[in-house]
Amino acid sequence: MYALALAPALALALVLALVLAPGVRAAELVMYEQAGCVWCAKFNAEIAPAYAKTEAGERAPLRRVDIHEPIPADLADIPVERFTPTFVLVEDGTEIDRIRGYPGDEFFWHLLDTMLARLPESP
Repeated sequence: MYALALAPALALALVLALVLAPGVRAAELVMYEQAGCVWCAKFNAEIAPAYAKTEAGERAPLRRVDIHEPIPADLADIPVERFTPTFVLVEDGTEIDRIRGYPGDEFFWHLLDTMLARLPESP
């Protein structure tokens, strides 16, 4: 009985350890954006609702960063442009590739596939 009560706590501890372990970071697609950006809004309407449900979204989850807010410490080595949106594929704190601007839904998926192909294969 005691073991059953302890199981959820152990499962939570394992998940937290995996998520917070240093050096264990998956790829992510960082979207640098700003309020009032028409092309950001277009991306939000055409791509964002489905992105997380796609294979690309699972491999590189979308992370949004407002260019007018402090840049997170883990992205300090990634150059920030003032042109928005800018999409930067990052893995382990290193930039893999970027898309400057939003080229429309069909071109976006094609460019993203090209970027994702540059990632090392998942173990």
